[in-house]
Parts: sequence; structure tokens; C-alpha cells
Amino acid sequence: MNIIIGAGLAGLSCSYHLGHEGWLVLEQGASAFGHASSLRQSGFTWDQGPHVSFTKHEYVRELFVQAVGGEFEEFPVCVSNYFQGTWINHPAQTALFQVPEPLRTECLQSFLHSRSLAGEPDPINYAQWLDAAFGSTFAKTFPAAYTRKYWTVEPAALSTDWLGGRVLKPDVDAVLAGSKGPMPHSTHYINTVRYPRRGGYQSFAKSMAKDARIRFGSRVVRVDLDQRSVWLADGECMKYQALINTIPLPDFINACINVPLNVRDAARALSCTQLLMVNVGVHGVSPRPEHWIYVYDEDKISTRLSFTDKLAKNNAPGPGWTGVQAEVYFSRYKPLLTDPSSIGARVHEELVEMGVLPSETLAQVVSGQGNITTSIAPWANVIFLHDTKAALDEIWQWLAKYGLVREQDDTHPLTDWTRGNAVERNRSAASLSMAGRFGQWKYFWSDDCVMRGRQLANSLQK
Repeated sequence: MNIIIGAGLAGLSCSYHLGHEGWLVLEQGASAFGHASSLRQSGFTWDQGPHVSFTKHEYVRELFVQAVGGEFEEFPVCVSNYFQGTWINHPAQTALFQVPEPLRTECLQSFLHSRSLAGEPDPINYAQWLDAAFGSTFAKTFPAAYTRKYWTVEPAALSTDWLGGRVLKPDVDAVLAGSKGPMPHSTHYINTVRYPRRGGYQSFAKSMAKDARIRFGSRVVRVDLDQRSVWLADGECMKYQALINTIPLPDFINACINVPLNVRDAARALSCTQLLMVNVGVHGVSPRPEHWIYVYDEDKISTRLSFTDKLAKNNAPGPGWTGVQAEVYFSRYKPLLTDPSSIGARVHEELVEMGVLPSETLAQVVSGQGNITTSIAPWANVIFLHDTKAALDEIWQWLAKYGLVREQDDTHPLTDWTRGNAVERNRSAASLSMAGRFGQWKYFWSDDCVMRGRQLANSLQK
């Protein structure tokens, strides 16, 4: 028997590309899709954060199109930033013209000074990278503040290898032009996005889930890598020939028996944020045009806001309804100390204060016409600390004794899919593989999870 642990996007992709008939997927929950899942509630469809498809992989694009039978929306994305009562185009580093004075001039002068420095050493942490990219004034005011809210740690605690092209490092001409007026074109790495017309983001993965052999309510509590066995919470023991893990790596190591102390310590060193989602559904039209918004103010607990009704009209009960989801992040470094229900009310007040929702919606929630719900994702974003690579190397070295094939980028946050499988030598004999954001401990988006399943199929079936 071949087993996949976890029916999230990575697990489904592995089963789909390897062939459903040859793999059994064990899922502890009652439904599939993991972080790509969509919840229908009181007429609203809620995703876990602003899930949209902007993949450059034509294979994934076509797979998603087929999954929804061509029924999807495609549109230019509108994104902005909120800062102390001011709205700033995204990314803010090329929209300084909207930053109030005297901060605007201070940011510009600090930026120009940072670019005049010659012979500076390469940044060794994210804080240094921010100062070099934007100048210290902009860095501490905007991205450093957002880092504490989103990553829950100080920028200096983060490495820089997770960045890729996710944070724009602008050139001098772009910053100068953006300090005088709007740019003639977007400098954001996301321009046009796709979203299913109905069913939420998870609809893009329907074709991968179809015919998958998924056993729901099957929580793996013990793994014996020597005997190639897994035990479920109900006591059942299952033997495997090949095993693919997609659940969070610390949980997997914790389930394994006979784990050396150094490996357990390495697993405990891995850090991840947790996410509280506050879903506010009200009758009334938001005056804001954005699909999602970044909130820089550290006195507000809302970190990022997204509008579900603006992604697809079927995501709302009908015309005139607005659905706003606020993300609130916490972790071992920044614990959640307040009851989620009280956080929901506070978030709604922040939305009204920022002008995202009309003030009359406050009375709607009290009267029952509108509603606020909350949910928690215990695993959100991998935090790439300076010791993360060393911890992963310790874990991968130990798992290599049990059939895991080391990969060239297995300690790096990103995967270069243009490499194909050139480094996958001898993987066809592998009995243990890892897949997905949490299984591989990567900075993966949904298309990465799909591509990982395809990559494993290409190598394991050789």
C-alpha cells in the first residue's frame, strides 16, 4: 500500500499525478483541500485569506481552467495600503506621493542616501535588507511594522532567502517618479488574477480531488519508519511501501518513533505563524475599490483585509452585500491573548474607523442582520529564521536513512521549477517523500503545491 498523509492541495496533487488508484490519502479532518478550502456560511463563501490564482505555470493554469469547466473570473487586481488614515497604492515604495508630508520627503531622502552608499556588505538579515532596499525611514515605518504584524517577529530575526521577487526592491527612477505622482503602470508582482465563479478557491482543485481515495477522520498518531507502518488514532495499523507526508513537519517528526534528541530539537526549532480569520458579512456596499488591503498601523490588529464578494458575485448572498475577511496573526513569539469573539468586534470597529465598512453596519451585527464569525488556522506561514536551514538539514539527514532522497533545494524556502528533475537522481527508489508548504517547510503558494505533486510523479514513476 502507498500512503499520502494529508488531503490538502499538495496531497491531492500527489495522488492525482501519481494515480489515485495506487495511493490512499489519510486526512484527519472531515473535508479536503487544506488551506485552499472554501467555507460557505450565511450565504458567503470564505477562503483562508485572499486566495487568487496568478500562476505563471501554464500547466497549472490549464489544470485550474479544466477543474471549473472554464467558469472563472479574470480581472486586474486592485490592492492598496492603509497607513494612519491615508490610502497608499501598492507597493507603497513606488507611491510615495500619497505618503503625507513631512514623512514623504524623509522617506525619499533616506532612500536616496541608502543608494548612495558604496561598498556596503551584503545584508545578513531582513532588517538590513529593508534598510538597503528602501532606506531606514521607509523601512521602519512600513515593512518593518508590517513584518511584526504578519511574521510576528522583528525583521532582524528573519533570513532573506525567502524573498524571491515577493518584495519589490525599486530602482531610483521608479521611487523618484512615484514620489511625484502615480506610476503609469503597476509595479506589483501581481497584476491579473483568476478566481472561480462559484464554490470558492477550492473549486480550482476539484479535478485533483475527483476519484481520490481519501479516508477522512484518519489522524496519524504514530509512524514507524523502520517497519514502514503508520498508526491511526483509532488504533488501526497500516503498512506502506511508499509514504508521502504533507502534514506539518514538526507534527510528522513528533509522530515518528525512535527519533534522536537532536532531530526532535531541530523540529522544535521550526516556527510557524497561526492565523485568526475574522469574517464580517454585512448588508451594504463598501466604499473601497480594493480586492485586498495591507494595514500598517501597529495599533490595529487587522493585518490584511480581503473582500470575498469582489472576487466572485456568488461569494455573497446577493447584490448589496459585502464580505470582509481580516487576518490576525500570532505565534509562540506573539501569543493570542484575547478571546476570538472580542477580537471580532474589535476588527469590525477598525473596519468602520478605516472607512472600509459604513458605520451603520455596526448596528446590523447587533440586530442579527449582519454577522461576524471567526476561525483559526493553527499553521499559517513558515517563519524563516536564521537557524531554520540548519534545523531542516538535521531532519533531512536523519530521514535519509529511511528512504528520503535529499534534494538540492531541500533547505531553501523556494523551489525553482524550471530545473525539472535534474537533481532527482535515484528518487525512483525512494520510500519516503515530503510535499507541500508544511511538509517540506517551504514558502509555497498553491501552484507550488500542484507542481510538487507533478514533480514527484515524474521522478517516482521513472
